[in-house]
Amino acid sequence: MKAFGKILGLFILGLLLIIVALGFALSHLFDPNDYKDEIRKLARDKAHVELTLNGDIGWSLFPWLGLELHDASVATLTDPTKPFADLQMLGLSVRVLPLLRKEVQMSDIRVEGLNLMLTRDANGHGNWEDIGKVPVTASTDPATPAGESAPPPAKPDRPSQPLKLDIDSLTVNNARVEYTDVQKARQFTAESIQVSTGAVHEATDIPVKMTAFLSTNQPVVRTKTELSGQLRFDRVLKRYQLEDMRLSGEAAGDPLQGKIVTFTAQGNLLVDLAANVAEWNGMKLSANQLRALGEMHVRDLDKTPQLSGGLSIAQLNLREFLENIGQPAPALGEGSLNKFEMVTRVAANPTSVAFDDLTVKLDDSTITGRVAVEDIAKQSLRLQLKADTFDADRYRPAPSEERKSAGVARKAEVEGGEAEALAGAGTSPLPEQPTKGAWSDDKLLPLERMRKLDVDADLSFGKLTVQKLAMQNAALKTSALDGIVTLDSLRGDLYNGNFEVKGNLDVRPDVPLASVQTRIARVPVERFIQSQGETPPLRGLLTLNSDVTAKGNSEKALIDSLNGTASFALNDGVLVNANLEQQLCRGISTLNRKTLSGEPRGKDTPFQQLNGNLVFRNGVASNPDLKVRTPGLTVNGDGDIDLRVLGMNYRVGIIIEGDKSDMPDPACEVNPRFVGIEWPVQCRGPLELGAKACRLDNEGLGKVAAKLAGDRIEDKIDEKLGDKVSPELKDAIKGLFKR
Repeated sequence: MKAFGKILGLFILGLLLIIVALGFALSHLFDPNDYKDEIRKLARDKAHVELTLNGDIGWSLFPWLGLELHDASVATLTDPTKPFADLQMLGLSVRVLPLLRKEVQMSDIRVEGLNLMLTRDANGHGNWEDIGKVPVTASTDPATPAGESAPPPAKPDRPSQPLKLDIDSLTVNNARVEYTDVQKARQFTAESIQVSTGAVHEATDIPVKMTAFLSTNQPVVRTKTELSGQLRFDRVLKRYQLEDMRLSGEAAGDPLQGKIVTFTAQGNLLVDLAANVAEWNGMKLSANQLRALGEMHVRDLDKTPQLSGGLSIAQLNLREFLENIGQPAPALGEGSLNKFEMVTRVAANPTSVAFDDLTVKLDDSTITGRVAVEDIAKQSLRLQLKADTFDADRYRPAPSEERKSAGVARKAEVEGGEAEALAGAGTSPLPEQPTKGAWSDDKLLPLERMRKLDVDADLSFGKLTVQKLAMQNAALKTSALDGIVTLDSLRGDLYNGNFEVKGNLDVRPDVPLASVQTRIARVPVERFIQSQGETPPLRGLLTLNSDVTAKGNSEKALIDSLNGTASFALNDGVLVNANLEQQLCRGISTLNRKTLSGEPRGKDTPFQQLNGNLVFRNGVASNPDLKVRTPGLTVNGDGDIDLRVLGMNYRVGIIIEGDKSDMPDPACEVNPRFVGIEWPVQCRGPLELGAKACRLDNEGLGKVAAKLAGDRIEDKIDEKLGDKVSPELKDAIKGLFKR
């Protein structure tokens, strides 16, 4: 038995030596380079590709089935002269015996100088779509008799099991991928691609590292990238993971205006094709100063993908961030966009995106709510937001140079009128009406963009500041669709009063049309005047109802076309820096032929009520029924306010009801004969001068004096003649003196 065992062992050893010797002989005596034509024919007939082998083929047979290809290219049979891939060298080797067990045990796989060229032609057809296809002209097998079809390929009895992979490593050096879309004249390139991995085994962590330079031509962008992580896959479960993923790099190009963006993306990626889900957990993003955390989940990969997740952006200076990525911040006011941070839940699909549970901190404002684009193609925007405080003036663009120049000219004109008004303490001539326009020609609205708007907004503010008006509990509901912008309601509390505005704007024509209805209840009028940067000439609680229309796309055009009606009432008011009583006393002292003995008792004129109605015609407001009540006085006014230049021209009649002061000036003591007389005053000049632009109407005063003189003569005639003459004669004598 020992001899038999020894003989058997020698036999097996000899057999192995013969096999090894045969493999050595085949690998050294058989040169595959002599069969390049046969190999190309096999590739053409079986794989339906055009294989070109310009370099040598190196190979080994046992125990490794090794192969090295040099200077090879592959093209489709449709266009065999234009390779879609070529490489400088491909080297791989496989253990022979494990192949019998459907196991692939490979040593290092090395790919040098791979060049992949993908092209979509002018008809939208990609060259990769022809890989493995037989051209139509060659689709008929000559061995098949005419009229007979080739037999269908045999179907396997059962599905084949996937091969078990066992690869020591994969290395790709200096690879390049180029994609060209002729139809859109676009090109994408990935160059200097370097890939290296550790041992490749299924269901185990595989270290992966890849670097590449990416570029596009529309727009011109060039990016340096590096990707690393631990790859894990299970082909049976269709589960693929990339843990500890880190993508980093730098980007530059035309959109960045010469700036460089340094970016990173980290986290754990999972794709489960069996469950049709994908996840990005532990997400960390950065781009220059921007830092963000979050997570993303996608379901229904086989249908319509649905994304959900959360995103948090740490506080940053948004203005500096935009400038550092070559995107200048909008032309907003100084001090805006200095602080920004955001936390939100995200939900999206291919046609919509929504940010729910949104919290944004912008400068000194905290905004919460929801922002959604219901239809990305139509840009259907939906807003439901609530802010604790928001200063809109902070984000107003700086005035243009043209507007600054107009403001300087108008200021000079007003100052000149004011100096004239103050000269002589009201005895100087009336100021001339202003002639300089008070409004800008700058375009207000981007009409083309507004015509495409599809917006539904519901906004509320704890405190809202607009043009220096501080509104409390403000709420805005507005919508825009098909070129019609509708303001359903803008309401709020304003300095212990309240207001509400409604209206609509039609931007479909070249000249937009606007209509506005306004209701204001007991709001201090001086706040409106101060909001325009002017010194208020009066104070009081304003109640206003108006319905006006206008057309145009600038402040000037809107004011010039302003038409409509309004009614107003101003209660508990004061004419600031205008002692109307003193001017009246001067007129009364003239009629009494006395000199005022005291100084003015105050610089303001209070009034209990001021009301009237306005009719707007092309920017000029006519006010035919102005009524003012002050202690001891009633004022009736009739005049115009020219909103185009912010000027006024009024004729005012003042009826003296009696001096109500405790210690009247003797020279200003109201004679009973003066009660009920309407004293004429004219007001003309810049609107902001208020009562300082008013003067006693000397011509009208003369008529008053003549009337008073006639009344006094009548009294003397009655006193002297008494009952001595007939009433008819007495009336004739009075008529003579009146003439």
